[in-house]
This record gives sequence, C-alpha cells and structure tokens, in this order.
Amino acid sequence: MAAALKLRPKPNLLITSLVFLVLCGCAYARLISDPADLISDGVSASPFLRLYAADEACEQTYGFMPCTNSGIGSLFLILVYGYLMFLAATYLSAGSELLLELLGPGIVGGLFLPILGALPDALLILVSGLSGTPEIAQSQVSVGMGLLAGSTVMLLTLAWGTCIIVGKCDLENSIAIDSTDTKGFSLTGSGVSTDIWTSYAGIIMAISVIPFIVVQLPQVLNINSGRHLVVLIALVVSVGLLLSYCLYQVFQPWIQKRRLSYVKHKHVMAGILKHFDSSPLGKLRRADGKPNQDVLQKIFTKIDDDNDGILSRAELKALIIGIHFNEITFDENEVVDKVFKEFDTSLDSKIDFTEFLDGVGRWLQEARNSIDDFHAETKREHALLGNQHDESGEAVENARWISIKAALLLLLGTVIAASFADPLVDAVNSFSAATSIPTFFISFIALPLATNSSEAVSAIIFASRKKLRSASLTFSELYGAVTMNNVLCLSVFLALVYVRGLEWNFSSEVLVILLVCIVMGVFASIRTTFPLWTSLVAFLLYPISLALVYVLDYVFGWS
Repeated sequence: MAAALKLRPKPNLLITSLVFLVLCGCAYARLISDPADLISDGVSASPFLRLYAADEACEQTYGFMPCTNSGIGSLFLILVYGYLMFLAATYLSAGSELLLELLGPGIVGGLFLPILGALPDALLILVSGLSGTPEIAQSQVSVGMGLLAGSTVMLLTLAWGTCIIVGKCDLENSIAIDSTDTKGFSLTGSGVSTDIWTSYAGIIMAISVIPFIVVQLPQVLNINSGRHLVVLIALVVSVGLLLSYCLYQVFQPWIQKRRLSYVKHKHVMAGILKHFDSSPLGKLRRADGKPNQDVLQKIFTKIDDDNDGILSRAELKALIIGIHFNEITFDENEVVDKVFKEFDTSLDSKIDFTEFLDGVGRWLQEARNSIDDFHAETKREHALLGNQHDESGEAVENARWISIKAALLLLLGTVIAASFADPLVDAVNSFSAATSIPTFFISFIALPLATNSSEAVSAIIFASRKKLRSASLTFSELYGAVTMNNVLCLSVFLALVYVRGLEWNFSSEVLVILLVCIVMGVFASIRTTFPLWTSLVAFLLYPISLALVYVLDYVFGWS
C-alpha cells in the first residue's frame, strides 16, 4: 500500500485555489438574459434554449456560493464542484495511506481507512436529503441513490474490467505467471490471478447487499403497511454489517498470519513426505496403502546420526534444512518445534521409532492416495495465500512529519468534501431541471467520477505491475470500496429516509446494485484466476445497468 501511495495523483492547492476563483467569477453568468424575448406566438422555451437560459433568481448555497438555473452554467458548476470533490477524495486517500504506512494495518487499516475512503460519497448522500422540506428532500435524494448505485457499478465494471486488461499475464495451469505477457489479448490464455484473501473480500462484498434485500421486501411482497419499520430494520442490519466488517478488517492481519502459518506447516509436512517417498530406501506405503514399517525403520536409522534410537531436535532440524524448501520462506526453529511437538506424543522431548511411525502414518492419512498430488496441492494453497513478507516491516523515516502530513491531508480532504457536497447536489438538481434529464442518471454517471476516480486510477496503476501480489491488493481495494458503499453509505441513506420520513421507491436501482454485486461476487468466490474474457462481462454490465434502470422506471413505472 505504501508503494501505491507514490502512484496516486498529488493534490495541488494552487490549482484548487485558481479553480475556486474562476468559479466565483462565474456566479450568475449566462448567455441569454431572457429567453422569452426570442420566442413569439406564446410558444414555450425548448429544452435546447433552457441549456443557455437562466432566470435572474437562483438560490445560492450557504447564501454566497455561485449558482445558476441554466443548463450550461449548471454543467460548469458540476465540473468544478466535482473536481473539488475529486481533490477531497485524493487528499483523504493520500492521508489515509500515509497513516497506514506509519501505523500499519489493524485498527487503522480496518476502521479508519475504509470509512475515510467512503467519506465523500457518504457526505454527498447526507446532504442530498438533509436540507429543505421533506418534499424537497424526496426529490433530491435520488442524487444520493444515483451516486450510491453509480459508484458500485463503476468500480465493479469499468474499473474492474480495466484492471484485468492492464494487469493480464500469461495463464499456465489456470495460474497467471508474474510479469509474463506474451499471449497478447487471448481471451482464455491471458488473465489475472489473485490470492484467496481477495476471494474472501469478494464474498463479503456479496454478503453486504443484504440490507438492500431487507429494505426491498415490502415492494417485493406488495405490502403497503410497515414500510417505515422495514427501513429501520434494514438500517440496523446495515450498521451491524458495517461494524462486523470493520472488526474483520481489524483482525484480518492476525487471521492471515495464522492461516499462512498453518499452510506453511502443511507444506513442510508434504515436502518431508515427498523427500522420504523419493528416497532409494523404498516407498512409504505398502500395496494395501498402510505405512511401510521396514522403509520407515531405515529412514529413522538414517536420520538418527548418533544411533541412540531417539530423534533429537538437532537431528530433526538437520533433516528439514537438508530438504531445501525453495518455494517458501520460514523460521527453521519454529518449523522444527511444530514438527517435534506433533511427533512427541509422550511429551518427553524425545521421538522414538513408535512415535515416528505413528506421526508419519497420520501424515500419510492426510495425504490420502498420492503424496505428489498432496505436495502440489499444498504448494498451490501457499501461492493462493500470497507472499505476506514483502512490502512489510520497513522502517519509516521522519515518522513525526509523516503523521503531521497525514493529519493535515485528512483534515483538508474532510473540510473540502463537507463544504462542496451540498453545492454539488444543488448543481446536479439545477442541471436536471434545465435539461429534463433525471437526477439519478446524472449522479449515476458523473458523480462517481469525482468521488471514486482517484481510487479507480490507483487500482489500475497498481494492477499494471502484473504480479499476483499487486493484483490481489488491487481487487481487494475495489471489493472493499464497494462493501463500504453497501454498508456505510447505505446506512447514511437509510437513516435519512427513516428520520425524515421519506418514501423508499428505488426498486430498479436496488436491482441494479444486487445484479452487479452478486455477479461479480460469484466471480470472486468461485475463482482466483480471471481470464481476459471476464473483463468483457464486467464492461457489459455497465450499459446493461443503465438500460435496466431506464426500462424499469420509465417503461414499466417501477418507481
């Protein structure tokens, strides 16, 4: 993650200031002062003219922010405010990763970073339904739903598919070979591989859609009473999932360490069995599948250097060192202790032949029929867990300065996001009124580019390194961002709907979120390797999502 930090676009305060000055200078700007002067015979103004026309009066956010009622002016404000929200997201991302570099995962990586990453979206959703009367809030809240759905769909379709293309490597035996890309755009011969933790992140993302299903139940069952209560239940479920997800992220480093330790031990066990079975002394199993006691006696005697009939820790360590486990790195003393403890059932700090025979017998039972297959399986399991020792444990220089810089970036990003979220929502509503384009589609397409583009660009650049480790971090980041959308941002949205007594009428939008999250979640759960053809599926889901909302809302009248 520290490496990813260096690849993110760097925020520029000078550019921010200049853009804001230009913005202030354009307040009330318009090209046509009165469209009625250009129209005769009582014909009303066309949508084209409304792009340029503006009424004298428009409501300024905070009483001083620039405003306009014309389509072109509103589009300009959307671009400017959207850029400022992009800067806010960039500041928050840069500051949070500095904090992660300084303090490491756990509380920081599990609690603060996911929340900070979703903060711009959450603030936009909050202000979309917080101001004005409930009637106004009901009309504006579609901006928040459009952002929520658009962010999820963009990250899992356009960003996900692009990461597959830029990160593709040659596939051999369903595994991507790091830094090897000779097959071009082969739909089945090239692709991306991730570790097993990325699959878990995808499964968690799919589970995070449960609150959407809960809040949608009255519409599905055609129940009119108790809908407000169902919103409250969905809010409780969403907050519960948010807390559970954060706790999982906090304890994930510990879980990963334990799992990796177990798989390393399993790989050592398979390596020792393979070493014994390939020795000239004979095969470990008899024809009936039981341990070959004569061969094991010869192996035991060969390991027992001092011929005292007992294996010591030193003799066991010499065996393990001599096998040369090139595929993995481990602490030799730790491995010896685990193997010794597993064999020494009498707890007398000695391994006699009976204990050795029983221990190898248990290993052979776990290996089942083929020792070679068992060794290949443990090697694959270790590869899927990812290389956990790289990019970690590095000393951080100037820790005090880094902590101050991180705090300033986080503060600045939060202030910008909080200040310009409300003006951006107002600009979207003004553009919608001027062009008759529903606010949902404007916020679905445009706003995610402002609040999530920094995250998407970082993921794409990181995926271009063409390694399993970088690909795993890339897709884990995408799945994590969507999960926070589905729990944190949805919790804010549901709280608004419940507190303000708004109506939940977002059936088509919820269906789109469910469709994309479940399809991509199934992809992540059933495979760790993604051939190039999977990117086409992801790209197709984006226009399908837009078309589905339009057809369901404006043809079948779902909302």
